[in-house]
Amino acid sequence: MQRQTNQRDAIRRVFEASARPLSPQEILREARREVPGLGIATVYRAVKTLTTSGFLSPVELPGAPARYERAGKQHHHHFHCRSCDRVYDVDACPGAIGKLSPEGFELESHEIVLYGRCDRCAG
Repeated sequence: MQRQTNQRDAIRRVFEASARPLSPQEILREARREVPGLGIATVYRAVKTLTTSGFLSPVELPGAPARYERAGKQHHHHFHCRSCDRVYDVDACPGAIGKLSPEGFELESHEIVLYGRCDRCAG
């Protein structure tokens, strides 16, 4: 049982050190630096537990598998790099987006995803 706790703690630390949403494969790669024998099934179990406990939130992008980020962030959007497949936070939001709704409609929420190449891939 202690090993599972060490593995989950390593996964928590990956998110504490990350400034962007991560896929399960990215989580695995980073956490293996601390726990070399870590497997992908353990990552999925830990992500499920950390999401249920409120530590993580899923990031759903159209046509892509879920990624995860620390819960409790203020409203923000995402940039998805088409070259390296990484996802980054965009800490901005068009303020008047509610004006895009048809007249008489009530906007409850929205998601904006920007697509392109990140600074590493563009440079």
